Amino acid sequence: MLRTLKMKKTLIFSAVLMACSAFSAWADNAPAYKTFQVGKLEVTSLLDKNNALPNDGKVLGVDVGPKAVADVLKSAGAETDKIELSVDALLIKDGKKNILIDTGLGPSVQGALIQSLAKAGHTPEQITDVLITHVHGDHIGGLVTADGKQAFPNAVVKISAPDWQWLQGMPKMADLVKVIKPQVKTFAPGDKVLDGIQSVSLKGHTPGHVGYQITSGKARIYDIGDSAHSSIVSLAKPEWAISYDNDRAEGIASREKLLAQLAADHELIFAPHFPFPGVGYIVAKGDHYVFQPAK
Repeated sequence: MLRTLKMKKTLIFSAVLMACSAFSAWADNAPAYKTFQVGKLEVTSLLDKNNALPNDGKVLGVDVGPKAVADVLKSAGAETDKIELSVDALLIKDGKKNILIDTGLGPSVQGALIQSLAKAGHTPEQITDVLITHVHGDHIGGLVTADGKQAFPNAVVKISAPDWQWLQGMPKMADLVKVIKPQVKTFAPGDKVLDGIQSVSLKGHTPGHVGYQITSGKARIYDIGDSAHSSIVSLAKPEWAISYDNDRAEGIASREKLLAQLAADHELIFAPHFPFPGVGYIVAKGDHYVFQPAK
């Protein structure tokens, strides 16, 4: 029996690791958090992991090649042989609920989300709701613990219906699905998921990829999920495909529309793969966009 349990745990984390395999160079990093006030809400960015992708044309710029990507990186003053990405999650406190958006990579690659959460003064048991932008491993890996149990045992886990259906069809994720299934409640992209939190369909990256608009009074922050990965490349060339997108044409269309909207509205955003803490604004600059971190 013990051997069977150990095997199941291994299968869960092997599946999560495979789902995250494109993240190739994980950096050691200390837990970190940064808190912002959005209306009456306390919103905290939680660091899970830092990462550097090689600029090899396999992820960003798959349709243009590494040299074109290097030119964009160079123009922004960044190193040209790698693309820096972060993996972060967002904690929202409204005085009644502790809401977590996405859960990072989890124990399979030593994600630091739980440690960052502790540094911010919270335990996993205090999380009441977990909202998932999409079901890639770097966003759902943290739903399970190192011993194969529910990481947030008192939380309702909300996943868009198209993504939940998609996840259940992945044989390698069957054990993870079994662990979290009792917690899961699905919703249609575009539904209101909690008081003050509206989901927005941003499909293309996955079948049910969503963003979340979090509102308090006249203040709002928009978690854009994986609509844009690199704060440099994705904004300079939103028309470039990324290999992670399930439907590349749809992903490009969603990204171009969203960035234009965010720049026009000067809306505060959270982008989980932008440099930690990933909170700031999309600003139009000529024929492209740049990221302006919030102060």
